[in-house]
Amino acid sequence: MNTFNTIDEILDFAMEGEQGAVDLYTRLANNSTNTEIRDTFIQFAKEEMGHKAKLLKIKTEGIFESRPGMVTDMKISDFMSDIVPSPNMDYREALILAMSNEKAAFNLYSRLSQEAPSTELKNIFASLAQEEARHKLRFELEYDEFVLRDN
Repeated sequence: MNTFNTIDEILDFAMEGEQGAVDLYTRLANNSTNTEIRDTFIQFAKEEMGHKAKLLKIKTEGIFESRPGMVTDMKISDFMSDIVPSPNMDYREALILAMSNEKAAFNLYSRLSQEAPSTELKNIFASLAQEEARHKLRFELEYDEFVLRDN
């Protein structure tokens, strides 16, 4: 488990996570044989780049605004099998993979929030967890709209 002593260390860690997501989605886009899925992964990568930019802005400007409140969890991904990334993934599989990644990030930040040594660090991790929950909800809504309603 990582330990953090400063807000900059937290933000660097979070930015590394966002970059990891950018790299994953970019790699999946480049390897996809389906144009629609490739475009979807490119969009996911762009969104993760935006999240990283937001964290960098917080770090450089020193302005951190938490967005209070809990995000609805549709729990769609709780009933999904893990997806192994492949060049032939369909849109359903791409959404499941994205939900799984966001859920993992949410769980990480939630755990770090519980273990943080100060209220300020707890609040930052809790806010980052809620941001990941919002990302997951977006993918769950997309899954509900384009996958579940077609069945």
